[in-house]
Amino acid sequence: MINPIVTAATTIWRDAASAGSRALPEETAIAVTYGRETFAVMMASPQDLEDFALGFSLSESIIESQADITSLDIFTLPLGIECRMELTHAKRDALAARRRRIAGPVGCGLCGMDSLEQALRPAKPVPHSLRLSASEIAGALSRLPKAQTLNQATRAVHAAALYTPGAPELLVREDVGRHNALDKLIGAATIAGRHGIILLTSRVSIELIQKAAIFGAEILAAVSVPSARAVRDAEQAGITLIAVARDDGFEIFTHPERIILK
Repeated sequence: MINPIVTAATTIWRDAASAGSRALPEETAIAVTYGRETFAVMMASPQDLEDFALGFSLSESIIESQADITSLDIFTLPLGIECRMELTHAKRDALAARRRRIAGPVGCGLCGMDSLEQALRPAKPVPHSLRLSASEIAGALSRLPKAQTLNQATRAVHAAALYTPGAPELLVREDVGRHNALDKLIGAATIAGRHGIILLTSRVSIELIQKAAIFGAEILAAVSVPSARAVRDAEQAGITLIAVARDDGFEIFTHPERIILK
């Protein structure tokens, strides 16, 4: 497999020039294929790719459960990496019908969408059973930086994490792409059978809300600002959207009733 961290030589100038080096995150072309036909190609960090393939397939509604994938193999090729999957007959036929409707390529995070209506589809409604204190969520967010091993080395990647109340550790996945990091997390959490709240180091856009809703996350907390459309979709899906998370607190944009503020 390709090393996710590469050391590059640099010339450092701070009043005077000197030789130096810096750890950089690798970025590799990742092809997602079903039945040896490419569905999407994106640039991503070359690690946790089984998690990514599963999470991408779930969040893009190619499959509904892990059992819909009959085989999953990762192949390193001269130009990149292929996540090669085979689907059950029912899902393979559904994907073939979907392919025939695709009008053309689309942007990151909305792969294989054939119309504006499908790309802006309403987020799937989530359950309404989880309530957490503000201090517990703040505590989980405070643990995230130390759990970002790739970012500690490079300072250049996004992370998506799952906090499960009562679990001793965060489940964390990292990638140069924020959508990829969330897909990896969804795949890892599905394999582990874990649920909880999603923590993001990036801004929140509509496709991240859609992916979180498909996963069934009731609370999503991010360090950056959401888009207005993401707030509207989170409200509609029943997701408690927390953002602008800082050391001194955060802002709740939707469904604050899940957060115990006292």
